[in-house]
Amino acid sequence: MSSTSRTLRICLIASSRFPVSEPFAGGLEAHTHALARELRRRGHAVTLFAKAGSDPDLDVHELPLAVYTPDETARKDVAAPPATWMDEHHAYLGLMLNLMKGGRQDFDLVHNNSLHHLPVAMSSALDIPVVTTLHTPPLPWLTSAVEFAGPNCHFVSVSKATALAWAHIVSSTAVPNGVDLEQWRPGPGGGPAVWSGRIVPEKAPHQAILAARRAAIPLRLAGEVLDRTYFEREVEPLLGDDVEYVGHLAHGELVELVREACVALVTPAWEEPFGLVAAEAMSCGTPVAAFARGALTELVTQDTGALATPGDVQGLADAMHLAAALDRRQVRRVAEMRFSHRAMVDGYESVYHDALETSGA
Repeated sequence: MSSTSRTLRICLIASSRFPVSEPFAGGLEAHTHALARELRRRGHAVTLFAKAGSDPDLDVHELPLAVYTPDETARKDVAAPPATWMDEHHAYLGLMLNLMKGGRQDFDLVHNNSLHHLPVAMSSALDIPVVTTLHTPPLPWLTSAVEFAGPNCHFVSVSKATALAWAHIVSSTAVPNGVDLEQWRPGPGGGPAVWSGRIVPEKAPHQAILAARRAAIPLRLAGEVLDRTYFEREVEPLLGDDVEYVGHLAHGELVELVREACVALVTPAWEEPFGLVAAEAMSCGTPVAAFARGALTELVTQDTGALATPGDVQGLADAMHLAAALDRRQVRRVAEMRFSHRAMVDGYESVYHDALETSGA
């Protein structure tokens, strides 16, 4: 049941880096898609501001990138920021200025689900509530932006760990990310281990390969290569008959791969704010072996997987065997209790309700 009986007009701001569409570039895009779909299913009017190419089934307004062309003087400035940075800056600046002019006419509230600092820094200039989801540890641009947040600004963290990391800067309500349990459904297991996600250094898939090889368990890697240099230097040389890179799969193909896996590996080299791939695996009944970083210590319990000391490849190999022996039905039951996308949206509706009540709207 909805936590608020009001039908809301919601401005949902996505990250401009990747389209909100399948196959998702990462957990942020999957989170935004699930949030928008479920809010719309509940009758809310959701306008999604996102990169071109996002799901046409959502009411998408394109964040206009490439709107800034530097002149010759700017090009000669050695301290000038990259063109992509300027494109994003102008896109979010334009959006926030438009919301300042007429946001109340079109929306009841703004939900900032991006990683950009401007929706936070300019939020107090709006005359409607602004809810911002904190998807990362405290980063300099975002922490400085919070200094400008006013009483209309409300913050949500994707995990207790992330809320704690931000606690010295701003208080936030923890609303764990959720997955669609009808899409991520129980599978038989028994197949090779799986690692999925963005192939970048901070996700460290090369350590998953090393651990799987020590555990003598075949491994399949799936995800978009976003750092080609890292992939060619650290990942590609480790591939072989027992370790296969299967590419950036369509959503349905990825679900099948995870359903069939004996264990899922999660190997962050940073303090993972949530770890959506772990929740997705658990929803399939696939236990998780992971490094104990960030929110993974909340997600992965003795009923759903096993943890290893960060960076400990042998410890992760041992965790793979421990996790693979768990009851897949119990893993799924835990996911149903903790990681439903509908429970996630219940949490956001509660935050929306509180934000509107505080504003007197």
